[in-house]
Amino acid sequence: MLEVHGLSVRYGAVEALNDVSLNVAAGETVALLGANGAGKTTLLRALSGLVTPVSGTMSLNNESLSSISAEARVRRGLVHVPERRRIFGGLTVEENLKVAASAWAGATADLSADLDKVYAFMPRLKERQTQRGWSLSGGEQQMLAIGRALMARPKMLLLDEPSLGLAPKIAQDVFARIGDIAAQGVTVLVVEQNTALALKVAARGYVLESGRLVTSGESAALLSDPKVREAYLGAA
Repeated sequence: MLEVHGLSVRYGAVEALNDVSLNVAAGETVALLGANGAGKTTLLRALSGLVTPVSGTMSLNNESLSSISAEARVRRGLVHVPERRRIFGGLTVEENLKVAASAWAGATADLSADLDKVYAFMPRLKERQTQRGWSLSGGEQQMLAIGRALMARPKMLLLDEPSLGLAPKIAQDVFARIGDIAAQGVTVLVVEQNTALALKVAARGYVLESGRLVTSGESAALLSDPKVREAYLGAA
């Protein structure tokens, strides 16, 4: 579904990504792992059209992404949930969700059906539908950010650090919902520093260091890799 070949990104003289290649099959959940500054967020921003690579190719369903806008990528089904949620604090939960429907501009009946699907995945949002975004807990805000992305009818979700700032139990709940979404056939590429949590829901993973891809493999193999465990799980 997603194919990335030889992708490089620079911020001035700083090389954020260097010759990165990866792929994600339709219906697959893949984790992108690495420490702060490894280039994970930059890769998602390049995929969603928020930064421009200096070289390399990106395609979704065999169609190049390189020459189309960020908005057009959303309409093709590539939807990005950024780090730190970025919800609209002054809008209600339901208003936040409806904003994303502009990606497909569906009829009212379709909008209601899509809202019902999101609320079925995340019942807490249904309970909070009239509350302002700023009044939600961190976990609820993350659920809202993911729910808003679902309203754009994604074929593929790009999730950036969904557990950031959350208590362990809440982070587990968020990832359980991500697993539910993936089980419905949505393809997921998730950036996450919590390696163990990410690899529980992902079939495979890639590890970035200093903008370079250093290893990849099945989740079980990465979890048992001594170098990965030492670097990201705190085990020798």
